[in-house]
Amino acid sequence: MKVIVIVPAAGLGTRMASAPRTKGKKPASTKQFTELGGVPILIHTLRKFVSSPEVSEIYIALRANEIEGFRARLEKDAKDILQKKIHLVEGGEHRQHSVANAIRSVSASDDDVVLVHDAVRPFVTEEIIHDVIRAAQKYGAAIAGVPAVDTVKQVERTSDGALITATIPRERVVMAQTPQGFRYDVIKKAFDEAAADGFVGTDEASLVERSGHAVAVVMGSARNIKITAPADMELAEFYLKT
Repeated sequence: MKVIVIVPAAGLGTRMASAPRTKGKKPASTKQFTELGGVPILIHTLRKFVSSPEVSEIYIALRANEIEGFRARLEKDAKDILQKKIHLVEGGEHRQHSVANAIRSVSASDDDVVLVHDAVRPFVTEEIIHDVIRAAQKYGAAIAGVPAVDTVKQVERTSDGALITATIPRERVVMAQTPQGFRYDVIKKAFDEAAADGFVGTDEASLVERSGHAVAVVMGSARNIKITAPADMELAEFYLKT
């Protein structure tokens, strides 16, 4: 069995547009290339998977006009990433398209494990990666998640705003994180079915759930944040220092 990681990194990251600029530096064009401690967030993220002895190869889905520049950056400033087999593939307009493009490029057996991880979630730990791999092997599909802390309300959207229709017990809710891991045959089937039906999900697990396969949850971490807004950068800088 081998473990293949897919990192969709073709997003525009418009919510990061108002991030504060560092004096003397140009703002990054997309959030995954925003520098955290002088290093692009994407590089921090990739290093977590490169350091895992269980990971065999990594597919990075990028915008077409960023592929060669990123390849050059790896060869110049991050040669440690290249100790793993790295594949740079063209991403799509949406996350699901990017992951689908990567899956089409993958050569895998049915029981190999495919992990999908957010490009801007750089504080994932080796323990979380390991736990998702093991659960994906056992159950066929698994994600990292954390229990909900706040009270969760179900609402109905109206022209005047939102009206609460129910309070969902917190013990029945988890906040999904990545990595999300799947046996190759499970994720391939789910993506093929979604493409055939024109269905777009919120994450990979939603496609697998729709395909009729149960998805297990393993414990993530409150530190495993997704950097999507300027305020997240302040927290990320703190985590990086500590």
